[in-house]
Amino acid sequence: MAKDSCLARVTAGVAVGGAVGGAVGAVYGTYEAIRYRVPGFLKIRHIGQTTLGSAAVFGLFLGAGSLIHCGKSY
Repeated sequence: MAKDSCLARVTAGVAVGGAVGGAVGAVYGTYEAIRYRVPGFLKIRHIGQTTLGSAAVFGLFLGAGSLIHCGKSY
């Protein structure tokens, strides 16, 4: 089984994109919450929203890139 299936590559792309996006979103959300002095429990909500939003966007784009790249053979 030398070649992976296209679905496996796209799934791996989405997973890696989600992980990277989640990490970047958590760091950026924390920075933003501290910088703009978000009060109390809204900090946790803000960081969570930023993390999930960033993970979704990164995962979407890396999955789409993997799908486009899947059809090419070099």
